[in-house]
Amino acid sequence: MNRDTCGFLIGLAAGAGLGILLAPRSGERTRLLLRGRARDGATYLREQGAAVREAAAGAIRDSTRKVAKEADAVKAAVEAGRQAYSESTHT
Repeated sequence: MNRDTCGFLIGLAAGAGLGILLAPRSGERTRLLLRGRARDGATYLREQGAAVREAAAGAIRDSTRKVAKEADAVKAAVEAGRQAYSESTHT
């Protein structure tokens, strides 16, 4: 882990700790609030992960179709080349 990331994480932890210590709400209310926000964040991440997986799957399907189309074109070109060669050598 580089220095910048490490410093960011230390600052984040210190800020969260101070925020909890100096919060105007009671500990129970703060924990409920944090739990709710963590749940909301987890839901958001699951939704975003599903969207990314769906987009990746679509991109893979599109790429697979394009590769198959190009492979068919190459096969057709090779076959045409073989046929042309065969015709030129038999005449």
